[in-house]
Amino acid sequence: MAVESCGTDPSALNSGQLYRRVNGRDSRAQSVSEEELAGLSDPMAAEFFHKNRFPLTVQELLSGLPEAAAASRRVYLVGEAGQIAPDTSPGLHRDLRFAITVAVRDGRPDLLVSTQAGGDQVTAFLQVAAWDPGAKVFNFYMRIGRAWIWAGNSWDALEPDSRGKGCFDSHVNGSAVMKELRIPWLNWQSERATIRLADDDPLRRDPLYQQVTGAQKLELTVRSLVTRWTAARLAEVTANGVVEHPDRLLRHLFTTTTVNLASTDRQSSVIAPGSTDLVLPMGFWLNQDVLLDDLGLVTQAAPPTAPAARYCSSLARFRFRLEERSGDGGVVFRRPGDTFFAFVVPEAAHEDNEVVRQMIRHGLLSAKFAACVMMVDFPNPVFSLPRARLMRYAPTAATHPSALCDRTALAVTDAARALPADSPEGRFAAHWQVPDDAWRTLFGQRVDAYLRRAAAQARTEDGFDDYVRLAESRRRQLRAMKLHEFQLTLPVTDIPADAPPSAMREDATVVPVP
Repeated sequence: MAVESCGTDPSALNSGQLYRRVNGRDSRAQSVSEEELAGLSDPMAAEFFHKNRFPLTVQELLSGLPEAAAASRRVYLVGEAGQIAPDTSPGLHRDLRFAITVAVRDGRPDLLVSTQAGGDQVTAFLQVAAWDPGAKVFNFYMRIGRAWIWAGNSWDALEPDSRGKGCFDSHVNGSAVMKELRIPWLNWQSERATIRLADDDPLRRDPLYQQVTGAQKLELTVRSLVTRWTAARLAEVTANGVVEHPDRLLRHLFTTTTVNLASTDRQSSVIAPGSTDLVLPMGFWLNQDVLLDDLGLVTQAAPPTAPAARYCSSLARFRFRLEERSGDGGVVFRRPGDTFFAFVVPEAAHEDNEVVRQMIRHGLLSAKFAACVMMVDFPNPVFSLPRARLMRYAPTAATHPSALCDRTALAVTDAARALPADSPEGRFAAHWQVPDDAWRTLFGQRVDAYLRRAAAQARTEDGFDDYVRLAESRRRQLRAMKLHEFQLTLPVTDIPADAPPSAMREDATVVPVP
């Protein structure tokens, strides 16, 4: 959960009380009514607030759970400065955090806790996402001072007045979040990396630190929780026999609602010009999870590689560095080089992909329709303007499930008649005409050709430098999102902040976006 206070002054809250403040809807924190409290049936509400208990620290919270839940507890550790040696970074705020999962009721994790690792736990942030089995939503809570705030539930993340506000600036779609979801789990303690502590760091004596396990286990938990909420969401919006707010579902296919982070599996500090080729993350080139795994394009796709010498040269040419600045712009920390794992980039979010996946599985979308949309601009798996342009054709009124694809496709193809063939509408219309028994093969051939061209380009100096610029363009777009909370998550370069955004073309060349 994002580390913020809902804009609420702790001095305005009474100790030992639960308040409600859904940012964008509530102008101030208000006491939760008895009726509202009775409607909360998640583990946090059931074990604490219904019993008039208000834990101040993470230790009080965990010890207040049923004894049987302790065996299911898993503790994880994350910090963007976690791989920076403490003795080389005086004054750097390391911002280490614990993420804790507990299965309180049915054997599956249903209580997620985020808190500061170490320091004064009474003043540390303490935030909870708890699964409500009755309402089938996550409820989001945070302790402010000595009171607790209910900040809304998963549905509030989707409503226009509260979307993207408060805790929903990171829990964009109302679900559990782990930005670095894929191996090597950048910034997390895992089987790939250990967060570095000074020998005398008091955190070493913290019981929670002594329970830390690898983030590879958290990945599986987060994926299952996203699946759980998405299934509940689709069941609810189709319960009346129609698809309510179909545009809110289709935006996961047409737009980038949020992102995950991907990188190579190589530590940047050990890559030398003579090292073996660097396998660049597949998520940089295309949305492999949907196109290849879910839609089953017939392809020999393999991620392009680049000579290590090209990567090393780019670090110097673009002056890559990790940098943290204070509020007044002063440099707190600066170190030449890339992030701990090399070539970190935004990739298509698992949250978006899971909605598309389940819509296909439940017959709300056809696999061909999803493929026709994706192929409009498949070399840009995130922040695609051509794909986003198709959002205007998404129906907003309740639509019968069997009509959703055809109605949307008809709107796009009708518009395409008056537009150029290379417009997003024209591209979709051409895809839609491909025979049903041929699109997987034809689209797969295009993906293969694109990746072959990219592999060749990545081996040249100009080609690789263009890909560095494209990666930085996408990182700039991520920095503009509230999801980007910590400066050290991404490297800094000398590429101007006001450089035009870039996009990949299907011929694997990079061009400025008009």
